[in-house]
Amino acid sequence: MEQNNTKSALGLAIRAALAAGRDIMDIYTDPSQDFGIERKADNSPLTLADKAAHRRIVEMLLQTTLPILSEEGRHENYEDRRNWVAFWLIDPLDGTKEFIKRNGEFTVNIALVLDGRPHLGVIYVPARRELYFGDPLLGAYKLTDIDSLGDDERLPDLLQRATQLPLPQPEDRPYTIVASRSHLSPETEQFIEEARRERGRVETLSSGSSLKICLVAEGAADVYPRYAPTMEWDTAAGHAIACCAGRQVYEAGTDRPLRYNKEDLHNPWFIVR
Repeated sequence: MEQNNTKSALGLAIRAALAAGRDIMDIYTDPSQDFGIERKADNSPLTLADKAAHRRIVEMLLQTTLPILSEEGRHENYEDRRNWVAFWLIDPLDGTKEFIKRNGEFTVNIALVLDGRPHLGVIYVPARRELYFGDPLLGAYKLTDIDSLGDDERLPDLLQRATQLPLPQPEDRPYTIVASRSHLSPETEQFIEEARRERGRVETLSSGSSLKICLVAEGAADVYPRYAPTMEWDTAAGHAIACCAGRQVYEAGTDRPLRYNKEDLHNPWFIVR
């Protein structure tokens, strides 16, 4: 895609993420809501907020005419999508378990994938009003205290208000590993123990959803090992942001970057560093 087109796509993705975040928070903050929790085929939870965010994002992204692959949408057969050069990959509400727990650690994830690699990414944390976004031509940024954009606000306006990633960190900060709050596997525990033996002073951070990748992108953590199941829509937006911040996202045990739009939409185990 041309430079102007990708900038336009990033602006649209940001607007879609913010709009979906408002829909999510309308449900999250309604004391009368039971969230309408259902169980999907894999026994993962699905709420009214997942559905509302999906509808909002799809409605807004359809104007680009690009295909959309969403966790909560129809999953096209591989034969139908294998030739997609560019497409949107979205998780309308990443961290549904965190949403149900009401701990605020849930996100809206939107990525534009080009030739099997995440090109740009947007992650919005509606309960915290924090926005992460990245584009290879612009870099990666974090913007706080945001829940909407004015009609006249454009991407250059956001860049003036945002802080480029990674953020400065104290020189004496210990080596920091970020781990899943809900999915701490034995392999992850082993990774942490090996880091302690090698580095001595090691701290861990726990977080839900794609915030784990954001912590590495912004510099609050040095590494995120993921030795547990994830899907492509869980990681694509964070992958793009991390790479735009100068980080790497690769398969555990190799130096190969994660690929997207595979026949099997599950990710291999991976490392963000």
